[in-house]
Amino acid sequence: MSKRRKQLPADTPVVDIESLTHEGRGVAHLDGKAIFVDGVLPGERVRVRYVHTSRRYDEAVAEEVITPAEERVTPHCEHYGVCGGCSFQHVLPEAQIRFKQQVLVDNLKHLGKVTAAGVLPPLTGPVWGYRRKARLGVRDVIKKGKVLVGFRERHGGYLADLLQCHVLVPEIGMRLTELSQLVASLSIRDQVPQIEVACGDETSALIFRVFTPPSDADRQALSDFGRAANLHIYLQPGGQDSVSLLWPETEVPLHYALPAHGVSFHFSPTRFTQVNGEINRAMVDHALHLLDPQPQDEILELFCGLGNFTLPLAKRAHHVTGIEGEKGLVELAQRNAADNGIANVSYHMANLFEDFRAFSWARQTYGKLLLDPPRTGAREVCEMLPWDVTKIVYVSCNPATLARDAGILVHEHGFKLSRVGVMDMFPHTSHVESIAEFVR
Repeated sequence: MSKRRKQLPADTPVVDIESLTHEGRGVAHLDGKAIFVDGVLPGERVRVRYVHTSRRYDEAVAEEVITPAEERVTPHCEHYGVCGGCSFQHVLPEAQIRFKQQVLVDNLKHLGKVTAAGVLPPLTGPVWGYRRKARLGVRDVIKKGKVLVGFRERHGGYLADLLQCHVLVPEIGMRLTELSQLVASLSIRDQVPQIEVACGDETSALIFRVFTPPSDADRQALSDFGRAANLHIYLQPGGQDSVSLLWPETEVPLHYALPAHGVSFHFSPTRFTQVNGEINRAMVDHALHLLDPQPQDEILELFCGLGNFTLPLAKRAHHVTGIEGEKGLVELAQRNAADNGIANVSYHMANLFEDFRAFSWARQTYGKLLLDPPRTGAREVCEMLPWDVTKIVYVSCNPATLARDAGILVHEHGFKLSRVGVMDMFPHTSHVESIAEFVR
């Protein structure tokens, strides 16, 4: 017998928002019980509708804002509140940054028990049309008589019914309806679960995940769409290695450039690159300024990816060593170094969450280190680093794991957290990207 869904309270109480969680949800209390509310700001009085209840807390959304905060703005997107892609469109962009700075400082204080000597000015850029990488869900919904293409709803596991997306680059975000119609025209419309988006400086690509091989007519329809929209079209019937180009016939690799450093990067559409091109350029500048590479420096970068930081560093340092756990990214990094004519860099593949101290590159002497780990952070790395380094620049996509690792570096290994700051890689979301400088 299926478990009956718990009945939600029908009432819509009025509550006062006291604060925000680190995920950007409002905190209120009613009859001594906490309520987490989406789409609100501290100091606001709102009428809420319950979306989930439990013994310890309830979850709700704002039905009516009775007393708005000064930082509140009208969301730009008609799908805001339904689509789960953005959570902060109701907040003035400057206030979003202040919130993210506070999240970073609070995490460092409470989780890492550290305080930075200085706070860096935030890195900001365009707040619309910035997102170059995304995975769009696809579902043929018979009851709606259409194919949905986009992100999941904020509450629940269904895809949101989207017409467009303002945070995606316009050549993709303004074509969601066209993509819906394209998939609906295919004989395998119910066998396409995902479309991956990957954009370079000049070319954008769509990777169609397919459970069943498309027919000749399907392939022609996809190619015609790519030609008309000037988008590269790929098919992916299996894992990453199964991705193949459908249109154009001759592949022109995706690329992006860092003009300030005279380097450019080729990348394959399924490999990791930063989602925000303008912030990425500013972030590389920022990291190099903090690390201050000198002609005599031997520098180590861990989690180096395709060379985003490594190659600009090599233009200024004596030698840079980059370590990455994914073979495909190591190969891309080596190719990018060769294409840019940079010879004073070496790349190695290693699992940085296991003991790497026996590797020859780990026994060399480095004066400076750049860390750019995934969301899980670099705890294992921090416990095994070559401790002759005098400066570390840590680029983080998760303030909680940065704070944990900062505690290790400061309290166990004698570093000082000299400067820290946020970078607005994902405007209109609660995602916090940050950068920190540690010195002996």
